[in-house]
Amino acid sequence: MGKSGSGKDTVFKELMRREDLTPVVPYTTRPARANERDGHDYFFIDAKRLCELESNGKVIESRCYNTVHGEWFYATVDDGRIDLSQGDYILITTPAAYVKISAYFGADNVVPVYIQVDDGFRLTRAISREREQEQPNYEEICRRFLADCDDFSEKRLQDAGIVEYYINVNLEKCVDDILSRLFGGIEE
Repeated sequence: MGKSGSGKDTVFKELMRREDLTPVVPYTTRPARANERDGHDYFFIDAKRLCELESNGKVIESRCYNTVHGEWFYATVDDGRIDLSQGDYILITTPAAYVKISAYFGADNVVPVYIQVDDGFRLTRAISREREQEQPNYEEICRRFLADCDDFSEKRLQDAGIVEYYINVNLEKCVDDILSRLFGGIEE
């Protein structure tokens, strides 16, 4: 987990490349970005389908973001794809969601990895990424940047029990540090 533009996706992909980790694909009601694939990056659903999943007790946690385009929901769903006896899983989430996921699967089964980057650096990254979109939405970038100040505040991180941070200025060092923490050593 980390604020927008912290390099979560890049770290995520590198961890998956170096270790046998199964991604947990989240669900969202927001529209897909350029190059995102349904079932790979997210399961893109509508609000009605999310309500059905909630009614069936399948939603582990969900979050709502009031964006410039309306409400967008993100959720972690127990859709039968997560079986902790079958391997290790990885997902991108928030501190509040981590608390619920940890409660659902048991604190001994969930390890938080918080990626940290200087705010100026991550804002530059986010703007560069947005420029690649067919219709850049800089207003949404600003909203997300400000929302992250609350979602990832020191108090929220402390309340969630997230005390270890991984600085993502040098990708290889960041990934090595995470692998050392998770698996007790670095894959050669």
